[in-house]
Amino acid sequence: MTSRTRAMALLSLVSGALLVEPAPRAYAGPPAIVPLMTKPLHGAPAREVVVMTVEYAPGESDPVHRHHAQAFVYVLEGTVEMQLKGGPLVKLGPGQTFYEGPDDVHIVGRNASDTRPAKFLVVLVKDQGAPVLVPE
Repeated sequence: MTSRTRAMALLSLVSGALLVEPAPRAYAGPPAIVPLMTKPLHGAPAREVVVMTVEYAPGESDPVHRHHAQAFVYVLEGTVEMQLKGGPLVKLGPGQTFYEGPDDVHIVGRNASDTRPAKFLVVLVKDQGAPVLVPE
């Protein structure tokens, strides 16, 4: 089994575990998502925090989507490009951050490199049981 096949199998498993709805395949490829933690948000009984890493292989990107959550992104390695509908395209490197609000549509999420991977940490604050990602 190739590493790409293993990554696709893992993404399918993780996607189901995180209640990710299927997205159209009109993008460079799905990133590798590794769930790290899901915990109820203290003091807000209907809310939870989800922590995960996302890794883009060279040239990979996300489909257009939204989270219906507050999303806090911290770039760990490589360079990513992010853009929300109506906002500017931003290029982020290690140590830089990005924020998505509950009503934002994420129109660009991709690895800025065709030769090196990129990895970032995501912290979502969302309604308990709601999908992590909803295709737009």
